[in-house]
Amino acid sequence: METTYYDQGTAAERWERAQMFFDAKDYAVAARILDGLVDEVPEQTGPRLLLARSYYHSAQLGRAEAELRILVERDPVEHYARLMLGRTLQRQGRDDEADSQLRIASALAGDFEAR
Repeated sequence: METTYYDQGTAAERWERAQMFFDAKDYAVAARILDGLVDEVPEQTGPRLLLARSYYHSAQLGRAEAELRILVERDPVEHYARLMLGRTLQRQGRDDEADSQLRIASALAGDFEAR
């Protein structure tokens, strides 16, 4: 198998490279790097969350949703994954589903509305 730019280097080097591309707002390239990294270390939350964010910002909303659902299933109290899932569902026009995720995210963050 031939090594490409996206999977070249150690996991730590690819993580740094993906973060650099994400910070530079080149979300599609960050996602290509992170995709292989997440396959390699599927149990780690950081790379999967950054992959979901990269998909979100590059309008790959179905892929973002899939990654976020994995995170939420694995860790139901992961506040930021719930928030991102809600926003991803909003962008897809699925407001009812989004509202429930956003309410859970707010509750997990301690943001309660005054009644």
